[in-house]
Amino acid sequence: MNNSSASVTCAPTAQPVSISVVMCLVCYVGFLLNIFSLWVFSCRLPSWNAGTVLQFNLALSDALVAPVTPLLAVYFAMGNDWHFKSLACILTIALLSSQFYGSTIFLTLISFQRYKVVVHYDKSSKMNNKSFTKKLCAAVWVFVLALSLVYGFVIPSTKVGGVCQCLSFSQTSLTNSYFIMNCVLASVGFLLPLSISASCYIRVTNALTRRNVITPKSLKVQLKSQRMIRLCLIIFSVCFLPMNVIRTTAVVLMKFYPKQCHLVHHIQTAYYSSWIVAGLNSCLDPMLYYFGSQNFREAFPSFKSVKK
Repeated sequence: MNNSSASVTCAPTAQPVSISVVMCLVCYVGFLLNIFSLWVFSCRLPSWNAGTVLQFNLALSDALVAPVTPLLAVYFAMGNDWHFKSLACILTIALLSSQFYGSTIFLTLISFQRYKVVVHYDKSSKMNNKSFTKKLCAAVWVFVLALSLVYGFVIPSTKVGGVCQCLSFSQTSLTNSYFIMNCVLASVGFLLPLSISASCYIRVTNALTRRNVITPKSLKVQLKSQRMIRLCLIIFSVCFLPMNVIRTTAVVLMKFYPKQCHLVHHIQTAYYSSWIVAGLNSCLDPMLYYFGSQNFREAFPSFKSVKK
């Protein structure tokens, strides 16, 4: 991708060591929780439905970033100097993006599936078909991995001020690449899924308020669906809004105000910190499985009985 040569270079600065420590802590707590969730899905649930398939893939997405977290920790600890090969930077960006945007898409699909159950319930609906849902998840993985690899390849590691940078706003030679990729990621990976999730929640809430005759069983299903969509929306907004807003602000500064290096440095620290907030998603999603899936909750008493 063609990038304009920037006349001003913002020399990279070291990041607080606390970012490395907290990032590792959040990542590995989330990793353990999701490995446990994957074990429950795989070994403790006798049967799956379409919702279970989506939740399993969300847990798988949340566990993706664990292998590259040590590389990021070393990168920050070494004063933002990438001591690994360029391919390692590409894979780090790809896995990081796959975790972030795989999570946003699977959270949205969970919300949409619950919306279909409540507002347009039909046993023959494709969103209630486990086979179709598996194919849909496979298509999502192909899309997310392809987009993430493109992100990694168009923003490789580069030398800036005598040190090697990976996914840094000091890489002013890659300004156009950052700007274009941010537009794609923010729109396709965040704004569109957020809009769909919010629309699902509003429609489910409206459906609950409109109905006069309803059985206790169907009311329970609808309230459960509303609660699950609300939880998806909260996790979605709290975890991923800061990262996308901060990165958008940074690329605008890079492109239109390249001399504002002090602001770029502050935003760089805020951006890396927003990865930690986004990583909290992997710690919060298991709450979604536990409170949103009766089958998942019922796996725990059976596990206790096995221990006895």
